[in-house]
Amino acid sequence: MDAGDTSAAAAAAGDVPAAVAPTPARLREALAALSQAFESGDCSDGSAAAAVSDLLNTAADAADAGGDADADDDDAAAAGVAEEMLREVHAFLSSPSSNQLAIDALSLELVKPVAKLGTLMRNCWDIANAIIEFFVSNCNPRDMLSILCEAVDAPVASNGSVYFVLLFKELAKVLVLIQRRHTEQVKVTLPAVLRVMNAVIRCDEEHGKIIVDMYNAALRIGNAIQEMCKKMVNQKNEELCSVLSLYSLQNIALVSRCKQQHILSACGSVVLQHSKILTFCGFTYLGLLTDEDADLLECFSFAMDGASLAVIWTYMDDEISKYAGAEMESALKDVKGNHTRMWQAINILRYVLSSTHYPWVIKSHSLDLLLTIANESRIEEINDHVDVSSSGPQIFATLKVISMAPSSQRFDILQALIKNSIFPSLTAILLDLVKDEVSREIRRADQDIVESDQLQDGGEWPPPWFSHALELVELILKPPEGGPPCLPDHGEQVLSALNLLRFVLIIDSRGSRSRKMFGEETMRKVYSEWLMPLRPIVAGIQSESEEDGSDVANHIMCSLNPVQLVLYRCIELAEEKMKGF
Repeated sequence: MDAGDTSAAAAAAGDVPAAVAPTPARLREALAALSQAFESGDCSDGSAAAAVSDLLNTAADAADAGGDADADDDDAAAAGVAEEMLREVHAFLSSPSSNQLAIDALSLELVKPVAKLGTLMRNCWDIANAIIEFFVSNCNPRDMLSILCEAVDAPVASNGSVYFVLLFKELAKVLVLIQRRHTEQVKVTLPAVLRVMNAVIRCDEEHGKIIVDMYNAALRIGNAIQEMCKKMVNQKNEELCSVLSLYSLQNIALVSRCKQQHILSACGSVVLQHSKILTFCGFTYLGLLTDEDADLLECFSFAMDGASLAVIWTYMDDEISKYAGAEMESALKDVKGNHTRMWQAINILRYVLSSTHYPWVIKSHSLDLLLTIANESRIEEINDHVDVSSSGPQIFATLKVISMAPSSQRFDILQALIKNSIFPSLTAILLDLVKDEVSREIRRADQDIVESDQLQDGGEWPPPWFSHALELVELILKPPEGGPPCLPDHGEQVLSALNLLRFVLIIDSRGSRSRKMFGEETMRKVYSEWLMPLRPIVAGIQSESEEDGSDVANHIMCSLNPVQLVLYRCIELAEEKMKGF
């Protein structure tokens, strides 16, 4: 098919009258008119450049509006016309006789339609890329930056991801050509780029290879800004590095929302490169884990997500972990050895766990990381003057994190946190949460019985929550370091442990349950080793406080009264159960 036939087919496909259909011949005429206008000096109104742009825009619109019948043939015809027209533009620009003023005029008009035509097929992409690259190399960099940002902000009907990949690549090239006011130019560019990425990721139902190409193109912009940072000094360098780090954190968050089936293999290399940028900007894994490097993160909506995801990706991806080396291990060791930092690290994970945007594979690894931090923590320094209120915000956020975790993992998380808690008040709250979990498990078990109309004899008995709960009660009432619990200082956690034990004893005593969870040996251990040693201690402290009569003594009596009441009730329930053995 020759040029005329191809153009006619394209006109039919897009329902454009053949007389006005955009053809390579008409484009050639428009380019010649443009060249003549600049040679004669009659170019003040810009109409000659606009005529060229109109032809390319019409060709792009015709390609978008192709009919349903013989769609493949129509698309091929439209792509053929687009390729010929792009070649005409490229030949005009690269001609030795080209006028720089004409090139500047075309740069203002052609970037958007050329990029649109570049989405039709690979040949069109290559030529469109060459045209825009020519503009970047031969026109004022600051002007081209504005033109490209305007093109990025323009709505695109179809093949949007391909269109934006092309523009992102050229944005990266023009950024390194900027000579002055680097930070201001970057601050204008990045919001447009991030808006596009967020919109494309939300709209694309299935993220194919092109979305990974977009991630890589966005990474090129980050690399370009990094090169700009290397050329700057002092305060300006610090400011630009701060913006760059926020951009990388935002990108890590957006990459983590990818719907690729194999997200680790598809996107791991992109996250690795952004991790290197964060290192260049002075971020540390300890700072990311504990939020200490996050002074400016609120400026970018997903940057806090990115901070936690940068750590999670390092934890779950072998290549990124290899790059991090000993720094990640050192950061985790530091977090596990400092109670405040442990809470801060757990707190930072809430951004991922609370979001509905991230795939389960990432949330699963974030839960594994949370358990690693909580389970293996070894608090080396316990300061008597440390106040739980100083960690209040982190602790409250951690409780929210726990509520977001799947029920199957909540017990493990709570158990790990209780074992490593140095605050009696916090331990009491966590034990109350364990009691809530036990109640939830009981209701679920009862519902299963109702639905099946019989007990499931094949299930594990006693249920797992029973042994978990008793283990935590023993941890408080019979501390592993030996001796009875420290009263009245630890009265809150002792009361919560007794309440949990009382709740389990009552549940086990219900008449509707044909099987009992407490065996004789377990029940006698609870009675003789946990409850009875505690009774004389509580009674002795109460007696001493009564004799003292001071305000402090009265306060101690008031705080231990509920402990004594629940303790005696537990003893009664235990004695009743032992009579049945």
